[in-house]
Amino acid sequence: MEVPDLVVPVREGAVNQQLRYALRSWEAHLPHRRVWLIGYRPAWVGGVGFVPTLQTGGTKFANTTLAMRHACQSAEISDPFLWANDDMFVMEPLDRMPMLHRGPVRDVERQYAEHASGVYLRGMRETRELLAEYGHEDPLSYELHVPMAIGKQGMLSALEVGQRLDVLHKRTAYGVLSRVGGEQIRDVKVMHRGPRFDRSTPFLSTMPDSFDNGEVGRLIRAQFAKPSAYETTRRL
Repeated sequence: MEVPDLVVPVREGAVNQQLRYALRSWEAHLPHRRVWLIGYRPAWVGGVGFVPTLQTGGTKFANTTLAMRHACQSAEISDPFLWANDDMFVMEPLDRMPMLHRGPVRDVERQYAEHASGVYLRGMRETRELLAEYGHEDPLSYELHVPMAIGKQGMLSALEVGQRLDVLHKRTAYGVLSRVGGEQIRDVKVMHRGPRFDRSTPFLSTMPDSFDNGEVGRLIRAQFAKPSAYETTRRL
């Protein structure tokens, strides 16, 4: 199989140090052909493909859906491609990116409902109900903070099915409707500053605060201290 491109939606904003170190981790450990940024390209990034999109103050869900649609419609981007966020780090060398899921949506929904509410949880529930309408009564969740292989036609079909939802969980809709299967893992997002997190996993993800001020951020910065080929400036 041809090595896939790696596609990253990037919001408009500042320097984005998480992206800097994510690129370093992908260069070192995640096989890919070319990196594509969709949305915004920080001034320090070089050697990547770029698809600018207009981010007009809509929700982050709308922006990432727009970026996903652009990726699926681009003739230059590989099919399939790897979809990753700028806060996802690959900590060990991989031969290829495995397909991973988070277990049944109902279990993830229950966990979120114990601690939070809001549009993300509503989108999770509405996506589960939508998939049930299509015969998937107990769907799996693919909302992990790890890269995911995406087939273009399957994702475009999932976006079409879910177009009435304003917060479609598109990774889940795609994974379930395309029956991609995969292996279950716990989510790898580290949301705190402390030293207690799983260091045995090949994947880590951070929040801005845990990256800037937490033990997980110090670990990532120490492991990937050398600039990557995707940086036009050498500042750490």
